[in-house]
Amino acid sequence: QARLLVKALRGRGLKVLHTREPGGTPLAEEIRRILLRPGRKVTPVTELLLYEAARAQHVAEKIRPALAGGKVVVCERFTVATIAYQGSGRGLPMGTIFRIDSTARDGVEPNMTVVLDIPEARFQTRMEGKRFDRIEREGVDFRARIRRGYRSDYLEGLPLKNLRWVDADRPMSKVHDEILTLTLSLLGRGKKGSLSLKRRG
Repeated sequence: QARLLVKALRGRGLKVLHTREPGGTPLAEEIRRILLRPGRKVTPVTELLLYEAARAQHVAEKIRPALAGGKVVVCERFTVATIAYQGSGRGLPMGTIFRIDSTARDGVEPNMTVVLDIPEARFQTRMEGKRFDRIEREGVDFRARIRRGYRSDYLEGLPLKNLRWVDADRPMSKVHDEILTLTLSLLGRGKKGSLSLKRRG
């Protein structure tokens, strides 16, 4: 879905950075390999610090320069994912997560976060035959906590969203159409193709 969105935005003449977390820079990609390698034991606090270290490098080296250059940034996962996974999933205190994440983001905030929601049964179907990474191997209970985390009250007071839920248990084209509509509305595309984008941080 991220690739489809990027292609559609570029087709409309926008400059777009497509990136991901953890990752996006050479150092952050190394951290990604550590975090996702199956069989590695990582404590919840260590996991949080590694994710946020990758984010700090990512923001400084890639996201902030892209925003300064007038690009639209499409990032696969950001702060809300950390709240859901390390907060609801791992049980770390939300206050701790907020403080560390705020330092890592250094003032950069997403203008919109899209959450793609599918039932557990659909996840199992889509993952058949695929190799699971360390996080994906956590199991049904862990994913259930994360799903609840995305809907938790902790997200209500955050300045990090527009948080938009999209039903991903539909044909790919339908999901893409909804995401594109949300994105173009956010970017303020007018009838003549004008663009007004508010950048934060």
